[in-house]
Amino acid sequence: MYLTAIVAALAKNSVRTLSQHEELPLLRDHLLRLDRTSRYDRFHGFMDDSFIERYAEKCADDGTIIIAYFDAGVVRGAAELHPPDQSPDSLPEIAFSVEASVRRRGVGTRLFEKLIAEARGKGYQSLRITTGAQNEAMRALANKFGAHLTFQHGESTGVIDLTQLDQPELPSASITPVEAMRAIANFNRAYWRMLLRVSGWSKAA
Repeated sequence: MYLTAIVAALAKNSVRTLSQHEELPLLRDHLLRLDRTSRYDRFHGFMDDSFIERYAEKCADDGTIIIAYFDAGVVRGAAELHPPDQSPDSLPEIAFSVEASVRRRGVGTRLFEKLIAEARGKGYQSLRITTGAQNEAMRALANKFGAHLTFQHGESTGVIDLTQLDQPELPSASITPVEAMRAIANFNRAYWRMLLRVSGWSKAA
C-alpha cells in the first residue's frame, strides 16, 4: 500500500508526447489557459482565443511534435518541436509554454530534456529557439541547454547545437532520485497529517 501510494504520487506528474490528432484538445486547452503575460511570452504578442484554436489545429496537421507535462491528469506545460520545413532556414524550431500554477517546479527542464531526446531521435543536429526578450525564465533555460541568444526586434533568438551538447551529461527525462525522495516526503507528510486528524491531535494543537 505504501509503495502504491508513492507510485501514484509520482504518476500524477508526468511528461509524454501527445498523439497529434486524438489529443489535440489537450494542447489547445492548455494554451487557452495561459494568462495574458504567458500568452505574450509564448507568441511574442497577445493572441486571442480564435488564433490559439487555429494554431493548435495547425500543429496537429503539420507534423509538430508536442511534449506535454501532466499535473493530476491535466496538461499544464508543453514543448513544441516544429519540423524544419516550417522554417525559412530549414532549422527545426522549438517553443515552450508553462502555466503559472506549476512554475518553479522544474517543468521547463523536464520538457526540454524530453524534447532534446525526441530531436536526436529524428536525427536533428540543431534547434532554433525564439522567445520574448522579457521572458527571463525561458532565456535562462535556453542558456542552460547551450543556446546563445541574441536580441533583435523585441525577441531573443538562438540555436542549440545538439552535436556539442554532451548526451551523457544531459539530465534524464525520467523521474530522478531527488524527485522520488520529494514525492516520498510529501506522502509522509500527508500520511501523518491524516493520522493526526483521525486521532484528534490536529484539533488539540
